[in-house]
Amino acid sequence: MDFTYLFEPYDKLVTNADNAFQRMLNEFTDCINCKPGCSDCCHAVFGLFIVEAAFLKHDFDRLDPVEREAALQRCDQSDRELEKLEGMLKAFENDPAMRAYSLAKARVRCPLLSDHHECILYPYRPITCRVYGIPTAVNGMARVCGKAGFKKGSIYPVFDLDGAQRELYQMSKGLVERMGGKDSERASLLISISKVIKTPIEQLLSADTGAAT
Repeated sequence: MDFTYLFEPYDKLVTNADNAFQRMLNEFTDCINCKPGCSDCCHAVFGLFIVEAAFLKHDFDRLDPVEREAALQRCDQSDRELEKLEGMLKAFENDPAMRAYSLAKARVRCPLLSDHHECILYPYRPITCRVYGIPTAVNGMARVCGKAGFKKGSIYPVFDLDGAQRELYQMSKGLVERMGGKDSERASLLISISKVIKTPIEQLLSADTGAAT
């Protein structure tokens, strides 16, 4: 399955995210506390659109077999915690604000986080991971890592993560259509990283793998 035509537009999104982070780091150095060994972002709960899932799976499959197996074993714990979280979130089915708040506060270890507190796919990490330590716009609201030093009430540049997600959705929609999919809703499917790395790439692109929490 060829999705190499998406390399350039996806790389553009990655570059925009990295450049935004670097600009914030240059201008607000004291506010950004990202450093080796800090893994707060690696416990945030979010899903990937199909196009980003395909890229991540492509790179995961090129890892050393021992490293891959260790990550797959960590998926079991991640899946149990996500299932528990999903059960808790059912209480907020009619309260989107509370559901969003609970998701933002939830912490589940990403299976790509090694026992040395390092991401085994760091060069290929998703857009969300790349901008975690700076202010971002999520669902129309500004959010930032709780460990960052940005002061409440002050005004800072905000990375439009909503906009990046819209572009990922459009890329996913095009990919689904290119693969012969007729269900456009599949393009809006968000897949947990655990499911991404456990699922054959052909299945990610052609079948319903289940939404992330």
